[in-house]
Amino acid sequence: PLGRARRWAANLTAKGRQTNSHHMGENLLHLETSPYLLQHADNPVHWRPWGPAALTEAKTEDRPIMLSVGYAACHWCHVMAHESFEDPDTAAILNRHFVAIKVDREERPDIDTIYQHALVLLGQQGGWPLTMFLTPDGEPFWGGTYFPPDNRFGRPGFRDVLRGVIHHYRETPEAVTKNVATLRTALAKMGESGAGGTIALEAVDSAARRLAQEFDPVHGGIGTAPKFPNPSILELLWRTARRTGDDALRDTVTLALDRMSQGGIYDHLGGGYARYATDERWLVPHFEKMLYDNAQLMDLLTWAWQATGSPLYAQRVRETVEWVLREMIADGGGFAATLDADSEGEEGKFYVWTASEIDAVLGDGAELFKSAYDVTSEGNWEGNTILNRSARPEPLGEADEARLGECRAALLIARAERVRPGWDDKVLADWNGLMIAAMANAGAAFEVPFWHDAAVCAFGFVRAKMTRDGRLFHAWRGGRLKHVATLDDYANMIRAALALFETTGEATYLDAAREWVAVLDAHFWDTDGGGYFFTADDAEALIVRTKSANDNATPAGNGVIAAALARLALLTGEDAYRARAAAVIAAFAGEVRSNFFPLATLLNSAELLERAIQITIIGARDDGATRRLIAAARAASGPVGTIAVLAPGARLPAGHPAAGKEQKDGRPTAYLCIGQTCSLPLTEPAEIADSLPRV
Repeated sequence: PLGRARRWAANLTAKGRQTNSHHMGENLLHLETSPYLLQHADNPVHWRPWGPAALTEAKTEDRPIMLSVGYAACHWCHVMAHESFEDPDTAAILNRHFVAIKVDREERPDIDTIYQHALVLLGQQGGWPLTMFLTPDGEPFWGGTYFPPDNRFGRPGFRDVLRGVIHHYRETPEAVTKNVATLRTALAKMGESGAGGTIALEAVDSAARRLAQEFDPVHGGIGTAPKFPNPSILELLWRTARRTGDDALRDTVTLALDRMSQGGIYDHLGGGYARYATDERWLVPHFEKMLYDNAQLMDLLTWAWQATGSPLYAQRVRETVEWVLREMIADGGGFAATLDADSEGEEGKFYVWTASEIDAVLGDGAELFKSAYDVTSEGNWEGNTILNRSARPEPLGEADEARLGECRAALLIARAERVRPGWDDKVLADWNGLMIAAMANAGAAFEVPFWHDAAVCAFGFVRAKMTRDGRLFHAWRGGRLKHVATLDDYANMIRAALALFETTGEATYLDAAREWVAVLDAHFWDTDGGGYFFTADDAEALIVRTKSANDNATPAGNGVIAAALARLALLTGEDAYRARAAAVIAAFAGEVRSNFFPLATLLNSAELLERAIQITIIGARDDGATRRLIAAARAASGPVGTIAVLAPGARLPAGHPAAGKEQKDGRPTAYLCIGQTCSLPLTEPAEIADSLPRV
């Protein structure tokens, strides 16, 4: 059959050289702002960006769409680009028989979500580059991920795939129609949710303990290889451990954080965590660094440091923040998206070392460093060394650790002379929301004002530069806004606004959160089934309007917004926010019974709604005693509480459980409330932690 398809395609090509000559348009990606799309602007493929013009072209010419989805830091996207999209013969097939559309999944998560799900429905594992074949109406009928140029790795060659698809599309349209109809029915369910009632704390605890059974008891993390950080699940385990006193859950989290922080997935010279490890020991990373991973891990490390005082966690937070401030600030003050896995065409080349390179840079300090960081003449990965302290994780003596710090600084300076990985400097509202909240919380917890200042600056950038006519946009680069905001953009920026409100007390942040919630309620709420759709009612219409509470590498927008609404209710005393939070959770609660694995953020939100800790501190923010109470309150509440700081004489909303409370003996005073029950007045920092109940 493949031979017949090749002959058929060759005949079609010969017949169509004249009639199809007007198909030979130009590559239009040079008009885009996305670094990923611009990477493909010189391909011989006549790429189009996703949009009405490309879909109209496909309909007018009755040609199937070859949709390719990836992102700038994706190693296998680069490989397929070099092997296939830069190849004139492959490009000729695409240009004659397909409309080729290239999508940056970070710019268009709405598109990526739909077609990744379609691939899973076809029985394949999702990933990037995503290669999907669509009808001119945008409906999928077949696809895959990476295809090599020729048959290898058990995968068909891409040119053969293209010939087979076009033959299938032209010669067996009834089969295509059948595939489309089947997928259409299944994809329609992406706009539905499994409703239920409330999610009880017992269900949260049960899910946390069941998920903990999936963790590697030796190396930490879920399963074997590859290993992802899974921060939403770690947060679920951490919160449950803090509330219940379950030391086994706590140890599961700290083991994962310890192993990741000493493994090769962490950049021991420059700070920051890679996206995942390809092995079970966290040694070999997929070297790309993503803003969203590091934001979530910074939060976890901050909470864990507050509870344990671990110097390792403090160091990793500090180094990761330094990396963000040094390498991830985009023009204008927003946070940039990613750093590539590749440099000079090789994955990880920027980050790995040989023993001789270490010797040349460090001289007398080389032996100590090589012993601590697993550097040998043979290397630990493809003849090179990925720096790690997995074999010797315990700190050395003070003098040796100081010397190692000097060695790391020297190597970082030397590494800066190398060809750097590609930098995707677009600013994404949802990922910025994650980092703004993490930076604000870390700055407050560690009492480092300029960390907090960076969060304030990024928030101001999104508010000023990524907003038009009162509506958020998803992406910004080079002065150009792209794509109206999704649920995740609003949810994460609302969370960021509340983090800044709690750390500053400035009402402007609370006002921003209220404004964005109003937009969500007006344009995203599902009036029939409850919960929020991923896209607005006036956004571009795709083949399905999705709605989900499932976490991916980033927390699900419905889970994030449920917690944000619960916080708004706690901070304002307005029950309408609590009712809407409960309605979001109820819209997806039925799914917890069937598969709670991807619902960690929703479970965390249910816990916050049910068992939030409200700490009110009455005292001047610049008073030393007040600051000590605030620090103790942050450490005690972690991710499951709200903190309100009132000047003496100020009043809380009438619905707040601490409304009417006053200072004790004129001293800064704290009240810890759960539900409508509050503690006695607390004037010593240690009393706050002692007042926390276990349930």
